[in-house]
Amino acid sequence: VQLQASGGGLVQAGGSLILSCAASGRTFRNNVMGWFRQAPGKEREFVAAISKDGAATSYGDFVKGRFTVARDSAQNTVSLQMSGLKPEDTAVYYCAARSPAITVLARAWSQYAFRGQGTLVTVSS
Repeated sequence: VQLQASGGGLVQAGGSLILSCAASGRTFRNNVMGWFRQAPGKEREFVAAISKDGAATSYGDFVKGRFTVARDSAQNTVSLQMSGLKPEDTAVYYCAARSPAITVLARAWSQYAFRGQGTLVTVSS
C-alpha cells in the first residue's frame, strides 16, 4: 500500500502549483484523505482534508482560501491546488489517508493510518 505525492517544484511567490496524491496497492475511495507539510526545522502541520465523497473539506488556518483540495475517486487520486504561494509555503508536502471506518476530517498526522512520500515545494521570493 503506497501513497505518493507529486507535482512539487520551484515556483515564484504568487505562483501556483497543483499537487497530486496517487494510491497504489489498494483503493482509498472510502478514506478521508489529508495533506500535510513540513518545512525545514519545523513541525509537520495540517494543510487540508477531504471527506470520502468529497463533499466536506477542512483547511489549515494559514490557507486563507489559497488552496483547494479535491478528489477523483475514479482515478483514486487526491489533488491540492495551491495559488498565491508565499515563501513560507516552502515545505515537503505529504498526503495521507485515514482508516476506512473513520469519517472525521482530522488535523493530526498521527490520526492518519496511511502516510505517503512527500513532494518538495519551494517558493522563491
